[in-house]
Amino acid sequence: MKRTQMQKGSTLVEIAIVLVIIGLLLGGILKGQEMITQAKIKNAIADFSGVSAAYFGYQDRYRATPGDDGGATRWGAAVIAGDNNRVMVGTYKEACPAVAVAATPESCLWWEHLRRSGFVAGAGPQQPNNAFNGLLGVQTGDGAAAPVAVLGGFTNIIMCSANLPDKVSIALDVQMDDGVPNAGAVRSSAIAAGNPDIVAATASPATYLESGTNTYTLCRQF
Repeated sequence: MKRTQMQKGSTLVEIAIVLVIIGLLLGGILKGQEMITQAKIKNAIADFSGVSAAYFGYQDRYRATPGDDGGATRWGAAVIAGDNNRVMVGTYKEACPAVAVAATPESCLWWEHLRRSGFVAGAGPQQPNNAFNGLLGVQTGDGAAAPVAVLGGFTNIIMCSANLPDKVSIALDVQMDDGVPNAGAVRSSAIAAGNPDIVAATASPATYLESGTNTYTLCRQF
């Protein structure tokens, strides 16, 4: 005599519970990603604010610009000094050495001087990275001995942060300036590769494009 076996299947209630759990997990992941992005935005703003505070603190203490400071030998005869001409020779993306030598650009010496003065943590002239693995650096205009305007008008010292995702770039510009990439104290350029040159030919876009794939370099004047 054959025994009839009943096959067990998932009830609608069980399926609904599984779907709810999956939804909660996905919502938690997405929410977590947004929280991480927001934390990185705050970190990027802190980069600009912290270096700006260090710069003005250095000026108040020594009446000089870090990197360009001709009195940097106050920390020892071997410390490389600037030429005091108020121009930051070099670009934000220089290949700064681990130890400064006579030929080290002033845009690298900027970090050396700020660190020796205690305004920035660490040692040596190499630039730090931001939270998106882009360089943080400074330059005057296009970095030439006689600088010309970059990003639609910057000829003084600017700080640049590279490789910023579009969502982050928009948030930074809105929170630190006017949200317009080609105007104000914060300006940007769309990039195709990491740590691009900021030179005389660099142009700022009229608007940001948040596609999820665009990246920008943002520069802010001191």
